[in-house]
Amino acid sequence: MKKIKAFSKKYLIGFTLGLITSGIVVVCAATYFPSNQTTYNNGTTGMSATNVQTAIDELYNTCFPPTLGNQILENTDLEKDPYECRYFFTGATPNNYITFNDETWRIISVECDGTIKIMRNEITRNQIWDSSSNNWAEPASLNVYLNNLYYDTLTATAQSQIVAKDWSIGAVTYDNNDLANQISDENSKKWNGKIALITVSEYIRSNSNKNSCGTLSFNNFYYDSCKNTTWMYTRNISYWWTLTPDSELSDTVNVILIDGRVGGTGCYNNYGIRPTVYLSSDIKIISGNGSQSNPYVIA
Repeated sequence: MKKIKAFSKKYLIGFTLGLITSGIVVVCAATYFPSNQTTYNNGTTGMSATNVQTAIDELYNTCFPPTLGNQILENTDLEKDPYECRYFFTGATPNNYITFNDETWRIISVECDGTIKIMRNEITRNQIWDSSSNNWAEPASLNVYLNNLYYDTLTATAQSQIVAKDWSIGAVTYDNNDLANQISDENSKKWNGKIALITVSEYIRSNSNKNSCGTLSFNNFYYDSCKNTTWMYTRNISYWWTLTPDSELSDTVNVILIDGRVGGTGCYNNYGIRPTVYLSSDIKIISGNGSQSNPYVIA
């Protein structure tokens, strides 16, 4: 009887496991050994693999079918977030394009529960955030629009792929040079729903130049260069809304300005919407490599 007693998977979310085969029975176990100590003979397992590595992959997929998040992490270099259990696409030109609702969207992050967070690549329309309040959970009029009228315009397939999650809607101080505290402030208040917007900290964390652009105040001070090191900045696009209120004024919300900086503005203004959703971990990538010319296709 031959055994495989090794398993190592890049970026594996939520699991450290070993795999052992005996005959044609696959057993998932909690032990593993260095791969250079393994032997393999597919005649004893009934599996299709012809070498140790492909056998490991096959056994892994049998015990734990890969989540959407793990499929992306296996084939892409993402930046592990030091503040939360998340992996971000950073820089000006990452391969994070995905087809959703028969449109082009961009992947913001892979979450540790296997879901992914995506944002529409283009603005859908301009609209006020709310007539008087920056409290998303009241609910704000933009909240009502996105989770009702806009949601109803999505294809049935797209609707089935979205999962409701807790969104961070806490307010932050505009001139903030401590990203950890800013994230904590955002996370201090939650709202559960299906469609919302990016937070200010997600915009900051999408920037690959952490030394100059890694906090809100740094990003705004060095904005001439910071706008060139994040894929979220889109040239020739109007102001667009974030989910993050200003902590000092009850009618002020942060927007991404046309020059790439973050700024506070009255929630009653008409600015662009880039809807953002979480996709279920049960979805699978069926084609594509995430590039602009060959985006991920999911089913």
